[in-house]
Amino acid sequence: PAGLVTAFNSFGLEYARRRVRARNPTESTEVYLWGGKRFCELIIRAGLGSAGGVYAFNSAGLELLKHARGLGLKTVMEQTIAPTQVELRILSRETAAHPDWEPTAGSNDLAGELAARESEEWKNADVILCGSEFVKQGIAECGGPLDRCKVVPYGVAGEAPAARQSAAGGPLRVLAVGAVGLRKGAPYIFEAARALGGKAKFRMAGNVALTGGARAKLSAHAELLGAVQRSEISKLYAEADVFLLPSLCEGSATATYEALAAGLPVITTPNAGSVVRDGVDGFIVPVSNAEAIAEKLGLLASDRTLLNKMSANARERSLEFTLQAYSRRLLEAVGE
Repeated sequence: PAGLVTAFNSFGLEYARRRVRARNPTESTEVYLWGGKRFCELIIRAGLGSAGGVYAFNSAGLELLKHARGLGLKTVMEQTIAPTQVELRILSRETAAHPDWEPTAGSNDLAGELAARESEEWKNADVILCGSEFVKQGIAECGGPLDRCKVVPYGVAGEAPAARQSAAGGPLRVLAVGAVGLRKGAPYIFEAARALGGKAKFRMAGNVALTGGARAKLSAHAELLGAVQRSEISKLYAEADVFLLPSLCEGSATATYEALAAGLPVITTPNAGSVVRDGVDGFIVPVSNAEAIAEKLGLLASDRTLLNKMSANARERSLEFTLQAYSRRLLEAVGE
């Protein structure tokens, strides 16, 4: 309805203004909490019409889930990343290990409220969708209802490109896509790149959230491209030999699906929630382990036959994770 569209447009503008004004983690979380509550309020006020259920995302659907459950509707909630408690624990550890890598953010006085809201959403959901086993286990770790969690890996659009062959000789071309910071494992990319020297050439596409000193250190070993338009990402995949995402906390990183579809072997961690098969179409390395990253990249740099075999396997694997396949998995998990 036109009135609802107007309400959402006004909400979006106010949400954006509040986000711009936020200057620290507590203020940012305050805006996020306000946004989730206000969004639900607008939907409830407009009414659910003839809907048979609702589908909400973590931290932004509590009131809507409660309202729908009261009406006897089916409630589905998607946990898009590991629970807040898990994410904050991981980032706290990394900040302590690399205190000079990201600007000091200060404490978050509302983190507990955000985590509690998430937990209440689990209680009011008939089905909790998780993009990966990592997310599911995170919910279990936080005392969530494991019996209602269903793992549904994502999918990406587009057809796999023609078979590719990596030319012998020359440095291995390594691509990373995503925000350049602690959560995505930037310090470990730096250490791996420094260890490999001229054997590999690194490019990193994404907003850079580092201190000046950390940025200078990283840029000495990797080309920092900054934010890249979506239309240009496919070109970056085509110019790479391998994809690297040593992430510390994700839901199920879409970039890993895109890389597989582009025929790139993927080196990532269990916490990235990918569908990569270790030793088949890439490698799964432990989190926070630059030595393991350098070892696998060095192997692919020296064995182009293995690289090309993994590339073919990556393309084949990606065919199982199209949008159509995701649609089928999602409907099966949600139920009629």
